[in-house]
Amino acid sequence: MRVLLLGSDTPLGRAIEERHETLQRHELQSLSLSACRWKSERQAKKSVVRAKSDIVVDVRIEAAGDGGVQIQELDLKRCHWVAKACQRTETAYLYISSSRVFSGKLERPYLEEDPPDNDESVGQLLHSAEQIVRDICQRHLILRFGPIFSYEGANLISQMLEPLREGDSLILDNNLRGCPVAADDGARVVHALLDQISTGLQPWGVFHYGSSDTATYYEFAEALLASASQFFDVSASAVQLERKPDGLAPLNRTLDCTKILNTFAVRQVPWRSAIGDMIKQYYESEHNDAQQAGVE
Repeated sequence: MRVLLLGSDTPLGRAIEERHETLQRHELQSLSLSACRWKSERQAKKSVVRAKSDIVVDVRIEAAGDGGVQIQELDLKRCHWVAKACQRTETAYLYISSSRVFSGKLERPYLEEDPPDNDESVGQLLHSAEQIVRDICQRHLILRFGPIFSYEGANLISQMLEPLREGDSLILDNNLRGCPVAADDGARVVHALLDQISTGLQPWGVFHYGSSDTATYYEFAEALLASASQFFDVSASAVQLERKPDGLAPLNRTLDCTKILNTFAVRQVPWRSAIGDMIKQYYESEHNDAQQAGVE
């Protein structure tokens, strides 16, 4: 199956490419974020048509949300252009979204049928992009992940480790519970969907995936620092909980993953098992970059 990947230089995009290099089950063509900054519908359409792909995998908007980059109205237009091009060429559209579409006010895990209710700007923009894909492209798959983390790029690990390495303290709340996803695990899930779609399965709609063990930002940081202390001079005491006088209301952005299990036989795995290798890769990448800078 021919696959066009949009956002190949994002954490999830890189992981999808790396997994493809190992599996070699599909023909993969990739476009970086800069190559996807189309200024017109004509440019976007040309990129999709030239690829002659069977499916477009779009990780751009999810990466922006997890990386702390503000999503713009132009980003929504680009989703609109891609969706129209996919519809016209009968290309399937696998759009990667985020659990951030939900407010976290439900006590139970969120189902695919639950209406997105996050009134923050990032949640509303993510939901708008989803709605565009739904309304325009009939053969669509919307896959919502928990927060993606990786050893490279802007994501949970870099957002937490970099301030601590600079000697700053992180003040993290302990009320928002979610299901972080290692980029490698996210790539595993994406490839599982591609493998089954290539056999003729047409399960269009919305699906959820998150790790099997949940965590708050504070709990994630604790595990992160426990592994990072082997490589960096950081202290777990640098992480502080943010508490209001009366305590913060508990929030829950965990995702119910029953549908993706029943449809694609995709099972959840724990995020903690990936932290050790992820931190090692992060350290090695930082060390190599420092050596290259010294040589230059």
